[in-house]
Amino acid sequence: MTEDVRLLALGLGAAAAGAALALYVRAYLARHRLGRRRAFLGLPEHAESLLVVNREAVGPELSVTRHDVLALLELAALVKGCGAHTQVVAHDADRQNFGERTEFCVGNPALHRRMAAHMHAMLPGVRVNADPEPGPDRGAFQVGTERYRMDPGVAEYALLARLTAGQEARPVFLFCGQRALANQAATRYLARHHQRLARKHGSGSFVLLLKVVNSQAYGPDVVELVADVTRAAQEPIPAPSGRASHRAK
Repeated sequence: MTEDVRLLALGLGAAAAGAALALYVRAYLARHRLGRRRAFLGLPEHAESLLVVNREAVGPELSVTRHDVLALLELAALVKGCGAHTQVVAHDADRQNFGERTEFCVGNPALHRRMAAHMHAMLPGVRVNADPEPGPDRGAFQVGTERYRMDPGVAEYALLARLTAGQEARPVFLFCGQRALANQAATRYLARHHQRLARKHGSGSFVLLLKVVNSQAYGPDVVELVADVTRAAQEPIPAPSGRASHRAK
């Protein structure tokens, strides 16, 4: 074998080894990302999960709003990406205990019994104005002493929460918007940012306040993180000592 042939063979061998190493590293990183996503969402392979949605009156029948359907599709894609399974159930049909299966609850507690139960039990610092009468505080969120008013089409708020009841329990995710479009915006935020949220929060609980900006032009696509309100949401609202601040922007 001549020197040139030997060098060519060594070069080809090195290239093949490098390609094999690159494939191995890529596969390892993909498995690592998938494992972290499964841990964050509480969805090991072949696990069962629930998509719990409210039903709203549409004419003489009961139906799920268009934006809530789109929110469910966002979540179903996340579940499928983990190799898990999901079942869609109505908010008034689910009777299982907290933490038995991963839950994704989509809706407003004024219409969503399961959402209302979770918020009452684990987020005593959050109140949602369910007054059906028109007024500036209709649909407003209160988190601690802060109040967040809705300006439909301009500024709408949503809460995105991951709640757990122990190391072995499966998490419950809440997507609570002032309107159905805000519900979808919250699910889309999770779908886009779950890797960053997993790095920051791990398998712990958190509550984020999101703001949907100019939905009349951009739909649910432009979402700002207003604040991490975990502490305020998990502590009972203090007795009023003055007027709560109001936020409309």
